Amino acid sequence: MRIFVKVAETESFAETARAMHMSAPAVTRAVAALEDLIGARLFVRTTRSVKMTEAGARYFEDCRRILFDIAEAEAAAAGSYATPAGTIAVTASAMFGQMYVLPIVTEYLDAYPTMGARTFFVDRPVNIVEEGIDVAIRIGRLPDSGFSAIKVGTVRRVVCGAPAYFNKHGVPTTPAELKRHRIAASTSAWASPEWRFANDQRITIDAVLQTNTNEAAIASAKAGWGLTRVLHYQIGPALVAGDLQIVLADYEEPALPIHVMHPEGRHAPAKVRAFVDMAVSRLRKNRLLN
Repeated sequence: MRIFVKVAETESFAETARAMHMSAPAVTRAVAALEDLIGARLFVRTTRSVKMTEAGARYFEDCRRILFDIAEAEAAAAGSYATPAGTIAVTASAMFGQMYVLPIVTEYLDAYPTMGARTFFVDRPVNIVEEGIDVAIRIGRLPDSGFSAIKVGTVRRVVCGAPAYFNKHGVPTTPAELKRHRIAASTSAWASPEWRFANDQRITIDAVLQTNTNEAAIASAKAGWGLTRVLHYQIGPALVAGDLQIVLADYEEPALPIHVMHPEGRHAPAKVRAFVDMAVSRLRKNRLLN
């Protein structure tokens, strides 16, 4: 099967022979023996090319899956599923990743010096399987995927401003009162000018200042210029420091869940299990996320 897969990938018996340190006749005999065994032609051979038949294409996908399972079994027997090894790829949204996930990644690397890590902190959907991600930290409702997911906290959409702003302009007590306040809105996070609140209340916001990043909107609010609306984890340090305060808490929509997820389930290698255990523990202990 390994020889067949390599021929299918390289479309060359000679290249396969070189890659697998075999003679070209040995590769040819192996493929011929496989065709005799299953009773079907796997390749169409010409003097210039080697192409898979329809049966060969179907068999190719099955072989790759089977060989992957064998590789996992061999890795488990060799102990790599008992001891973290290799590189771990972790994804999260940009601000959440930088503020809350990166410290976990560096702590993990300190705990396992032989490990490496790659982070993908981006504000876009990431296909975990196609982009080779080991662990994802996701905010929001999860679609059915078959992946393992552990809830570690929640985040809220909050309206906030600086104490200096409220001292000068007053504190809004209902969503409707936002219309008389200066608003800084991040277009990257809120494509719609409509802000939703509990009990299906909806307010169309005329943002005097529109920014393309949440950081800029938060900075304007911290400076006392106006109000903004973000996910509360994004202003966690500013809340602790007293630079910002939340208003209209009684009108907030239900909180969004935070999950740590990975695709391998109970068969996850040690590097994934170790990172997930650490991430779940650290995020659940973070009072800003609960």
